[in-house]
Amino acid sequence: MTDDKDVLRDVWFGRIPTCFTLYQDEITEREAEPYYLLLPRISYLTLVTDKVKKHFQKVMRQEEVSEIWFEYEGTPLKWHYPIGLLFDLHASNTALPWSITVHFKNFPEKDLLHCHSKDVIEAHFMACIKEADALKHKSQVINEMQKKDHKQLWMGLQNDKFEQFWAINRKLMEYPPEDNGFRYIPFRIYQATTERPFIQKLFRPIASGGQLHTLGDLLKDVCPTAISLEDGEQKTQVMIHGIEPMLETPIQWLSEHMSYPDNFLHISIIPRPTD
Repeated sequence: MTDDKDVLRDVWFGRIPTCFTLYQDEITEREAEPYYLLLPRISYLTLVTDKVKKHFQKVMRQEEVSEIWFEYEGTPLKWHYPIGLLFDLHASNTALPWSITVHFKNFPEKDLLHCHSKDVIEAHFMACIKEADALKHKSQVINEMQKKDHKQLWMGLQNDKFEQFWAINRKLMEYPPEDNGFRYIPFRIYQATTERPFIQKLFRPIASGGQLHTLGDLLKDVCPTAISLEDGEQKTQVMIHGIEPMLETPIQWLSEHMSYPDNFLHISIIPRPTD
């Protein structure tokens, strides 16, 4: 892969200032103060909220505590989506800190998967990496790795260790020089205005004539409404890691440098603010 290490670092160390408040109908023994945290964009909510859980459990009766879950303006937040994706999709044009509501009751079975331990997050994370490598290298890279390499990827993410993670992840981002890129690009496109979970299909980074496909080419093929004009204006924003990449950016470069640790490019399509 081309070595733009500064980009990889900037993506890894992206943070979202967040204010957690307890849902007003939760029963507490004394008033619950809000809790502030800088959330790593690349991680998962249930991986980084132990302190939040402890903070609010202190003021609650133990019999009132069941599985913790989070919500933003009425939308339950899916723990198996990376934090940065959740913010881009639901809150990117709101004032900071991001205001998340904490619940310990009435788990929304229809909207959220249960997450009883960090093993569940690890299993989900590794399944995504394996799916991404199946698309990129027919699973050859991940299958040649040892169990300890898989563990190092997970521990690097869990402990927020950039060097530890990238020492192994670098192998997943390489390809034979004669190929000019991956077999297919692992990506998922999420639309804020639809109930559909996400769009995913096979897309090659190189056109049959040898030219590099761009982000614009991907969107034109997979989700043309994301870049169509209405009354001469683009009504949507295309967000990856909180920024709007140029549509001319090669999709291969984006996949190498702006994928989340699960090796997928998570692309949010959101309404452009009108003010």
